[in-house]
Amino acid sequence: MMVGEEKSSMRNRWLTSKEKDEKKRSVHREETLQTLQETLQKPENGQFDPEQHMARKILLTAEAEQLKPFFMKEVGNHFDEFVTNLIDKSTSLDTSGSATSFAILNRGKSNHRAKDLRNRPEGKLFVVRRSMLDELFEVDHIRTIYHMFIALLILFILSTVVVDYIDEGRLVLEFSLFTYAFGKFSVVICTWWSMFLATLIIPYLLFERWAKGYTTSSRPVVHSFLYGMLFMLFQVVGLGCGATYVVLAYTLPPASRFVVIFEQVRFIMKAHSFIRENVPRVLDAAKEKSCPVPIPQVSQYLYFLFAPTLIYRDSYPRNPTIRWSYVATQFAQVFGCMFYAYYIFERLCAPLFRNIKQEPFSVRVLVLCIFNSILPGVLMLFLSFFAVLHCWLNAFAEMLRFGDRMFYKDWWNSTSYANYYRTWNVVVHDWLYYYAYKDFLWPTFLDYVRPRSWTCHYVF
Repeated sequence: MMVGEEKSSMRNRWLTSKEKDEKKRSVHREETLQTLQETLQKPENGQFDPEQHMARKILLTAEAEQLKPFFMKEVGNHFDEFVTNLIDKSTSLDTSGSATSFAILNRGKSNHRAKDLRNRPEGKLFVVRRSMLDELFEVDHIRTIYHMFIALLILFILSTVVVDYIDEGRLVLEFSLFTYAFGKFSVVICTWWSMFLATLIIPYLLFERWAKGYTTSSRPVVHSFLYGMLFMLFQVVGLGCGATYVVLAYTLPPASRFVVIFEQVRFIMKAHSFIRENVPRVLDAAKEKSCPVPIPQVSQYLYFLFAPTLIYRDSYPRNPTIRWSYVATQFAQVFGCMFYAYYIFERLCAPLFRNIKQEPFSVRVLVLCIFNSILPGVLMLFLSFFAVLHCWLNAFAEMLRFGDRMFYKDWWNSTSYANYYRTWNVVVHDWLYYYAYKDFLWPTFLDYVRPRSWTCHYVF
């Protein structure tokens, strides 16, 4: 309560100073309006006076500008009240939840793991919601930034075409960088199909056989250990070493290599989530001696492998229809980002690296290379985020009618690295939070002395 009162008093002082400044500006605007009104006179003999008309337009504009801050202030007050109520409700829920957790800790022994505090129904809650950029792009002022990036792409294209025409005497429409980066793509496709079929068949069959044999086995611990080792062997050798061997043995180019490694990690995380979310259900059913054993259908697992999430559920909130025009737009933007990246490398990076090869290595050359690469690197960061986390995931979400589109949050407003880490990629962060942080957070002495111990500070 003391913290809430202190925050309230600070906010009141801030509002008081803000109201004083607003009052001064309001007095100035009223004086300006009064001056304008004095200049307005009725037209003589009904004749049109251009100066009179212009002054009237200025007066109306000034009145609208005078009303704008009051309107924004009213909206801001309602929004602050809404956020305050939401925080109060969240605090009350957290308080009750933490009280329950402490009660469980006091009843338990010191070797209980923190993951026991998370009951099965808890975890990520999926709801129907749009991506943040889709909502922001409905605002004309925000969409202007999108148009500015398109204009910059057009400038890159024109610059490349003009320079190539002057140097070569003809239009050079070759995309040698593309063909190099995505070379040996047939190997990538074969590798992807192998990983996909293996991830679809092996984890599901292992889980099905383990679940059916767990209740009837005379040694359930040995039974579980055997199937657990087989699953880990598949994860490490089948997906981990297999894909890595293909990348190294075939010396795949950068983009092709990225696709294989990216899909390798995605399949590993998907398979782990499927097993992690379904094993507790089988254990609960065995304790209650319920029949039949809760085994998901193959169609549910197949949907999860393509769904834009790394947290398994038997079902997700779905949209009623598919907007194919929206899907086409998202894929078009992905290809647009790829061409954008091509022109960035072609105009900003390639000349820089060509010149470096002609000079002897030194600290000066290295520093200049790093700082000259910062701008294209930042542009590539924005393009990668927009192409993958917004366009690509939204396209698949729309095709699968997947309702929860919160793949990222407003990371551009982050004031700390911790907040940026949590918000720029919500899909991966959710997986790490539930399966790497919560499942491996052991209550130690540090947790009682310092509630948020080193694991939380370093990772979350």
